[in-house]
Amino acid sequence: MTLSIGEREQFLAEPHIGALSVVERPDRAPLTVPIWYQYTPGGELWVRTGPDSRKARAIRAAGRFSLMVQRTEPTVRYVSVEGPVIRTEPDSRERSWEMAARYLPQDKVADFVEFDQAQLGAHVVIYLQPEHWVSADLGSF
Repeated sequence: MTLSIGEREQFLAEPHIGALSVVERPDRAPLTVPIWYQYTPGGELWVRTGPDSRKARAIRAAGRFSLMVQRTEPTVRYVSVEGPVIRTEPDSRERSWEMAARYLPQDKVADFVEFDQAQLGAHVVIYLQPEHWVSADLGSF
């Protein structure tokens, strides 16, 4: 069963691991990678990545990407969203903290942010405007 607008937006706002897909080359299937993301119902979706990463280069070239999230319990449910990139900004310590706090236990956030800043290098924040949605709750099997 297709989710309502509110249900799909709320589900996407939960901290699932996303599968980001972007066309990288016309002679290949889309590049698909797991990623942390942030979304507020009715707003923009954003991801962080290295400015020269394979996915960042592909997103810049394509100008859009898609993200799919899913769960299997208590029911099989998924949401996929696709749309244009509306802006890219330099990353900040605050964005790193916000993302880490979304996915990690509170007592691990500070250590991750320190590791992120010291070891993972510069990032950019890429914003997507949700344009096309596919969603379903398939019930429990």
